Amino acid sequence: MAVAAPAEAGTRGPKKVKEWKSPDEGQGRLAAIMLSPTMLVLLLVIGLPILAGIRQSFYTSGGLDANGFVVEGDQFTGLDNYTAIFSGATADRFWNAFYVTTMFTVVCVAIEVVVGVTMALIMNKAFKGRSLIRASILVPWAIPTVVSALLWKWIFNANGVANDILGQQVLWSTDGLQAQLAVIIADTWKTAPFIGLLVLAGLQVIPEEVYEAAKIDGSSAWNSFLHITLPLVKPALLVAVLFRILDNLRMFDLPYVLIGKGKPSVETLSILAQQESVNQRYGPAAAYAMLLFIYLVIVAYAFVKLLGADVIGDARDSKTKKKVRRRDRSKVGRSVAKGDTP
Repeated sequence: MAVAAPAEAGTRGPKKVKEWKSPDEGQGRLAAIMLSPTMLVLLLVIGLPILAGIRQSFYTSGGLDANGFVVEGDQFTGLDNYTAIFSGATADRFWNAFYVTTMFTVVCVAIEVVVGVTMALIMNKAFKGRSLIRASILVPWAIPTVVSALLWKWIFNANGVANDILGQQVLWSTDGLQAQLAVIIADTWKTAPFIGLLVLAGLQVIPEEVYEAAKIDGSSAWNSFLHITLPLVKPALLVAVLFRILDNLRMFDLPYVLIGKGKPSVETLSILAQQESVNQRYGPAAAYAMLLFIYLVIVAYAFVKLLGADVIGDARDSKTKKKVRRRDRSKVGRSVAKGDTP
């Protein structure tokens, strides 16, 4: 009699392998959730005024109608506020302010970089009284700009300290090259410590062994500065320069308080917008502000694209390498779970 073969045990399907996940995954989503309230506040604080300024630049306030009566409220004028800026005497005033703004930015930032880096190198050295030197160097940056302008206005007075040192009578507050020089000196004294502070932070993370190795190899102090110090502090220096460029492009309070209004040699784009606003010409004032905003965006984008490209590229490459490593670890984890040899 044939014996029935034992029934085969039920075969299980292929075991589902749980994909190995890196502990770093999900941090980006968590960071986005945590930052969303801050980004919402920034959107309200920054985005809404920009939209309001764009809208106001297409309108004009008050004025007279065809019958000579005063018009109340805003009237839509399209691009008239912008075209008026680039026509007639207004165009000459605008381009002069554009030149003055750009000149102040280029000259002041260039001098501030040299002075600021020098300050950082001094503050980074170990010597007796270093804490006192650091505190004294940072004092000008801590003083409000208006207070600093009033201080320098007293120095550049006709009977002030500057003329006593020079031994001649220079009218610093009159329109001309001397007024521009006064603004440049005051701005450099005020904000060069800011660059020095950021560069100092970059200097303090450079290991001393790097300089010792360069010295053993026969490198001079100047070569060590060019090939070690500058490349390593470049990210901090670029950030400081970018901040100073944007700050100088919107310069208003220093020349306005130090020299005064109505001086073409120190009249910046911000002063133009302020003067239009004081005269209750809010449409042209908003148009000036929007042109300045566009100028700021273009300069910031060009700066980051040209000078900061390697920094951004390094960060992007580092992020890409991390993704590749996580993907490789994920493949290894799946292979181990399946019993394969990685």
